[in-house]
Amino acid sequence: MPARAAEPKPLQAPGLPNSADVAPTEFIDSESDVVRELAARAKSGARDEHEVAARLFAAVRDGVRYDPFTMPSGRSEYRASGVLRAGSGYCIQKSVALTAAARAAGIPSRLGFADVKNHLQSERLREAMGTDLFVWHGYSTLFVGGRWTKASCAFNAELCARFGVPPLDYDGREDALLHPFTADGSQYMEYVRDRGVYVDLPLRTVLDEFREVYGWTASV
Repeated sequence: MPARAAEPKPLQAPGLPNSADVAPTEFIDSESDVVRELAARAKSGARDEHEVAARLFAAVRDGVRYDPFTMPSGRSEYRASGVLRAGSGYCIQKSVALTAAARAAGIPSRLGFADVKNHLQSERLREAMGTDLFVWHGYSTLFVGGRWTKASCAFNAELCARFGVPPLDYDGREDALLHPFTADGSQYMEYVRDRGVYVDLPLRTVLDEFREVYGWTASV
């Protein structure tokens, strides 16, 4: 595993991918066996890198159950390998897993973050968080077919069915970000602040903000 590095900083511009976008990091441990196995399954028989990216997205979207009620503080629980083995996680953890799997498949990838408001948030989650604002919502950015695209794999298909929204699909060609509206026109997700893109997870920065916004006391 790579040595623990200084807290990552946001990249100033998307730019072209470089060696850092395919390299393993502390959290994006793309060299781990479980991540490499996922990448190998996605590449097997795939026509092109668009199909590989789409397969990886679907595998993490539905293979890692979305769980916003468990907020781990252990660094190992935020590593892609740990997330895939656990089979559950929230948006940041799932995005780390997708980003790592993409790198293992040879697709340059980064982590993206934004603050979003969930207008269909459950009462249970609203009560737990004290707000409908999700700070540091995580997604992945993948460089496929010569361009960067954004992909949010947070909500599995079963969860989407409960809220009456179709699951996000990603084909490696167009962005797949959370839906602004449901099928009946109700407001769903609203992106309110762009936090930028990173080559690795800035975990301490994220947890500091969680403490400030949600009163969460965990630290790493």
